[in-house]
Amino acid sequence: MIALGACTDTARIDKDAPYAPGIDRRKEAVDGLVVGNRLLEAKQYELALDAFTRAAATQGLTPPIYAGLGAANLGLGRLGQAEKQLREAIKAPDAAPQTWNNLGVVLMDSGEVPEAVEILRRAFALSNGENDEIRDNLRLALAMQQKTVYDPELQQELDLVRSGNSLYRLREQYP
Repeated sequence: MIALGACTDTARIDKDAPYAPGIDRRKEAVDGLVVGNRLLEAKQYELALDAFTRAAATQGLTPPIYAGLGAANLGLGRLGQAEKQLREAIKAPDAAPQTWNNLGVVLMDSGEVPEAVEILRRAFALSNGENDEIRDNLRLALAMQQKTVYDPELQQELDLVRSGNSLYRLREQYP
């Protein structure tokens, strides 16, 4: 007699088996937006892009999904793509200050300093002045805007640093 116990819903998982357990289709899948944000926190930007893309397939391209895609592309250094996606995300009236901040960082890194200053001012206002990273980015943008003459001794290299949930800031590189 052949036992088909493994084919029933009540099958036990054998922890010593070399194969992964099957998919439990009775449970609801985790929201792709949640998965994408968790992957951003873990700095897994390629996987986050995949998660946000899956979320877009089920939910459509909503502003939070655009913000997630933009943050992931920013983490990967794809500034052109990140800028387009973040601009779509801030079209929403309730866009998060972090989304505005990320767009400001992209613009600063792209050399669009005057626009970056305005975007970062908006981000700072939306955060009620309570976000240190946004304040630091705004200060840096204002300092960059004041610097009008090229001086090789004053030239500084900047690093893009992730400092929180989908929040980026620029930091001076140290030799």
